Amino acid sequence: MDGVNLLLIMAAGLLACLSPGPATLTIAGTAMQRGRKAGLIVAAGVSTGSLIWSVAAAFGLGAIMLANAWMFEAVRYFGAAYLMYLAIRSARSALTPGTPKLHSSAAKSLKSIYAKGLALHLTNPKAVLFFGSLYAIAIPPGTEPSVLLTVISVIAVQSSLIFHGYALLFSSTAAVRIYQRLRRTFETLFAAAFATASWQIFTARLG
Repeated sequence: MDGVNLLLIMAAGLLACLSPGPATLTIAGTAMQRGRKAGLIVAAGVSTGSLIWSVAAAFGLGAIMLANAWMFEAVRYFGAAYLMYLAIRSARSALTPGTPKLHSSAAKSLKSIYAKGLALHLTNPKAVLFFGSLYAIAIPPGTEPSVLLTVISVIAVQSSLIFHGYALLFSSTAAVRIYQRLRRTFETLFAAAFATASWQIFTARLG
């Protein structure tokens, strides 16, 4: 691990995971709407997306994307569009009166929940920037593959624990009761947050 500051890398990863954002909102919303199992599954999707970007950045894809503007722009526009789609869904839910029943946890539904978390992180341009910068700055050139795999594994475990921790927290009985009581308020806030994030990504000018 010569030249690799693992504690610094872990601290950067921790701050990235704890920062409020679309992933946190999606996990929280899914856990409160659909229950603990669904919350854990969407967290697994987000964690998988994070791992994919981490591996890609560790082996140079992040640097390639940042050096080729069109690749990064494609991710950016897809990400903005997906967040706007989530905003519209939340807005429609906020406009629906009454207290809906908890959604089914059928296998097909659970697969779509996992895909939702995965798509959210794979279309997140901030993930490209974060992992691309992290490995470019914190990992010296010529680092052994075994060291890279150690760093990837540590970040993956850390982020997975945090994302799944969010799912457990927001699927608690108290959180679900609060959501059911203030569902339309929560959905309005989710819609506003997703729409704001979409607009910020769409209008961002990097470099």
